[in-house]
Amino acid sequence: MVRKLKFHEQKLLKKVDFINWEVDNNLHEVKILRRYRIEKREDYTKYNKLSRNIRELAQKIRDLGEKDGFRAQSTTILLEKLYSIGLIPTKQNLSLANEVSASTFCRRRLPTIMLKLRMAPSLKTATTFIEQGHIRVGPEIITDPAFLVTRSMEDFITWVDSSKIKQHVMNYNEERDDFDLVV
Repeated sequence: MVRKLKFHEQKLLKKVDFINWEVDNNLHEVKILRRYRIEKREDYTKYNKLSRNIRELAQKIRDLGEKDGFRAQSTTILLEKLYSIGLIPTKQNLSLANEVSASTFCRRRLPTIMLKLRMAPSLKTATTFIEQGHIRVGPEIITDPAFLVTRSMEDFITWVDSSKIKQHVMNYNEERDDFDLVV
């Protein structure tokens, strides 16, 4: 026998559907969130929506006529943008746009790129460095780990000048100048 629910309990249960629970089929999502250490689930859903939009756009371009000039022009523009962002490896074929997924966006996040550049030993420390303000991309200090790095910006990822980590690395490599000791 189950007791009768109180008013506030009934009100709470109106908002919850135990039969069609949404969280049952998110094993892949949790796997990606853990692999790339994404703290905000909203970022992953944005990446999913963006990748879906890219695939739909590629399909619409593919559905245009073979000899259509607009098709060739829009294909080159889309492939150029996807390549410059770093979502596809080459600009050869429109079928590469079908392989864009949320994981490809996650691979372009700043902590993952720092790991690839060997600026940090793990994603956790890379995320910590970013949140503490030790990293800059060009002149901008980045404190958001969800920052997406394009191919052209990869070369400009450096330590902030006042960072203790930069000083430690320079001491280790014996590159620190005597003038830096005064400042």
